[in-house]
Amino acid sequence: MNRIQVKRLRPVLILIFFCFGPITVVAEEKSQMSIGNGEKNWILTEGVARNDSVLTFKEVQIDGNGWLVMHPFENGAPNGDKYVAYTYLESGKNLDVSIEVLKGVNSAEMFIVMLHRDGNENKVFDFIFVDDQNVMDRAVFENTTMIGHVIAAP
Repeated sequence: MNRIQVKRLRPVLILIFFCFGPITVVAEEKSQMSIGNGEKNWILTEGVARNDSVLTFKEVQIDGNGWLVMHPFENGAPNGDKYVAYTYLESGKNLDVSIEVLKGVNSAEMFIVMLHRDGNENKVFDFIFVDDQNVMDRAVFENTTMIGHVIAAP
């Protein structure tokens, strides 16, 4: 199982009161996060097939209903604030999962493919930010592993 380590810095605010009023000091606390497969959720990325702008994954497992989502790379880095494709998944093992990238796909184009949970079970992909990092249909995690992979289109 390949995993990519991603370090996220979480700001910690400390308020110090002096006689002139509050002063805010920002310290940084490191937390570890990785992307890959988990025990209950996974995306098999070996043997992804492409037919024009449709990619097909041999197997995707999700614990609960949700979405297979693709985020683009821009300027050499993944952009999780945008998505280029998504498809609905029912809880359990899903075989031959096809996902269409409406903008088209070039060979070797880079993406992040990941799982999102259908939080309100309405079968509508709710990609609406609820805070500075999370959308309504949140990314699927197992502990500190986000279920996702960096892939190059075939």
